[in-house]
Amino acid sequence: MSLINRCVLLLGALILSACSQPAANFVVPAQRPLPHTEAPWPKNHVLGIAYHDIADRDPDPRVVGVRTERMIQQLAWLRENGYRPVTVDQILAARKGGPELPAKAILLTFDDGFSSFYTRVLPVLRAYQWHALLAPVGMWMDTPANRLVDFSGDMRPRVQFLNWAQIGEISRSGLVELAAHTDHSHLGILANPQGNLQPAAATRRYDAASGRYESEIQFQARMRNDITAIADKIQAVAGYRPRVWVWPYGTADGTTLQVIDGQGFQMAMTLDDGLDTLDNLMSSPRLLVVSDPDGSHFSNSIVGVESRAPMRVVHVDLDNVYDPDPKQQEINLGKLVQRMADLGASTVFLQAFADPQGDGLARELYFPNRHLPMRADLFNRVAWQLRTRAHVKVFAWMPVLSYALDARLPRVTRWDPATGQAALDPKQYQRLSPFDPNVRRLIGELYEDMARMTSVDGVLFHDDALLSDYEDASPEALRAYAANGLPGSIAALRDDPATLQRWTRFKSRYLIDFTNELTTKVRAIRGPQVLTARNIYAEPIINPQSETWFAQNLDDFLASYDWTAPMAMPLMEGQSPRHSGPWLEALVDQVRTRPGALQRTVFELQARDWSRQPTTDLPAAQLADWMGRLKRQGAIHFGYYPDNFLDNTPDLKTLRPALSNKWSP
Repeated sequence: MSLINRCVLLLGALILSACSQPAANFVVPAQRPLPHTEAPWPKNHVLGIAYHDIADRDPDPRVVGVRTERMIQQLAWLRENGYRPVTVDQILAARKGGPELPAKAILLTFDDGFSSFYTRVLPVLRAYQWHALLAPVGMWMDTPANRLVDFSGDMRPRVQFLNWAQIGEISRSGLVELAAHTDHSHLGILANPQGNLQPAAATRRYDAASGRYESEIQFQARMRNDITAIADKIQAVAGYRPRVWVWPYGTADGTTLQVIDGQGFQMAMTLDDGLDTLDNLMSSPRLLVVSDPDGSHFSNSIVGVESRAPMRVVHVDLDNVYDPDPKQQEINLGKLVQRMADLGASTVFLQAFADPQGDGLARELYFPNRHLPMRADLFNRVAWQLRTRAHVKVFAWMPVLSYALDARLPRVTRWDPATGQAALDPKQYQRLSPFDPNVRRLIGELYEDMARMTSVDGVLFHDDALLSDYEDASPEALRAYAANGLPGSIAALRDDPATLQRWTRFKSRYLIDFTNELTTKVRAIRGPQVLTARNIYAEPIINPQSETWFAQNLDDFLASYDWTAPMAMPLMEGQSPRHSGPWLEALVDQVRTRPGALQRTVFELQARDWSRQPTTDLPAAQLADWMGRLKRQGAIHFGYYPDNFLDNTPDLKTLRPALSNKWSP
């Protein structure tokens, strides 16, 4: 067949495929959602903009340099398009109920203390009468004039950086407030046995000689000394102590945040995406001006900052990276990182526990911890490589209740109506009873250890957080029911429909309260920027009455977590391939009935058919078809589990156009 004939046939197939799709419902213009470019600026929101060095020619990408003429063009574009710089005073006053911030409020920031701020930026600020923040690093400013500056291991001429006399003059200009960018912690330190260097202000140092990590007390002391030192130096030249903290590399840490909060700081700035809100000032996002952007790229970045890119999730078993042979393990890791980059994934839900038996019970973990064996110190290494090389966000996928802790701890038991006896349900996850205070304490400590030993963007709570309509029948659970005004036996709880409903709602809320408790522990150590997601079974969404069987409720999830992750797995729910598409569409429709719910829901498809024995991987074409159906039905965010990156299953080339935002936004 000739190439022309093939092209004609392909075109015909595409036309037929397009014609076979159902027409979209007509929506009158007044009811259509406004594009983010046309929506009004949200009240009391601020866009932080982060610059570094400014150079007249050939800006250095290693220091995130921007050409002088382009910075001037960018500031002119901001002014001509109605953006208005605000000061820290204005932001704090608005938070206290004072005058509202103007629409299109921006906060200009300049990191690291380059001398170009004095020679190139300050004159422009004076001409515009615009305010800005300057965040110098104490150790670099302290470097004598005849020495090189140790710029995170890169030795640079002293003339590239400000001196304290210039910083004092800048602070007296009336246009610039000084912020703290650490004294001597703007560098990478050893973070794991594999040799990754990670931000010193957010990392517990690993000592290769002893094989030990820095303790929490040692880490706090190190950061307290650093913060005090930079605050003292700024006060000496400016006459005030800094009230804004700027995270090196944009990486935040909850423990350090507690230290700076105790020293009077009122804002802490990251390099996360989005607009800042008055209730989020200790985790303020900023747009990083990178790659010396021209006018169109800069303006697109500014306008697009309000939009949230669709989440594209790949759910990964760390068990497939692990190998007793370190060399093979590194090969496996390389395959994973490359595949995530090639797929165009935006987020990886990464297993933090070992589950080689596939029963969901965490017998070992992939990070140092206080209560379970460590299969390998691997999670931090893989998460860091994914974040820095594949440029994805990483959520730590953790069980909620299924841990093989002390056998004497109470387990979730099921009441058998035939015998009246309670026992473990062999068909369910083997779960610890959340109604036991000691269980909650131990699991909470595991989450703390995870947060301490790795930098993650979020936590995914596994689908083991469920209780059936016959669970939990453990003595600890029965006492909790009685203490909350419910009958103290399962028979009595099930005897009356109204009581059964009250019991169901109690359990649903109890599990959510427990996950919120775990979230609080993680954020206290890792920072308030950590996001949460929780898996929910499809049945409670499609049939809300089935909350009784799961103790899961969609409305509760939407109100409690940043992301709700339905298990959109039609074959697992007994659907045939023929009926799988309509089933998925009905699932999306149910979520859509809640205003704004699709913006915070990520549908997880299945890439394996567990209904067959042995289980089989599904064709990539099937996944791509499901993803297309989700998008046509209005779903915004989706992904799949599991990914067999070792064997390229599902096939990358087939799946990528359906998954990647770069191919199909």
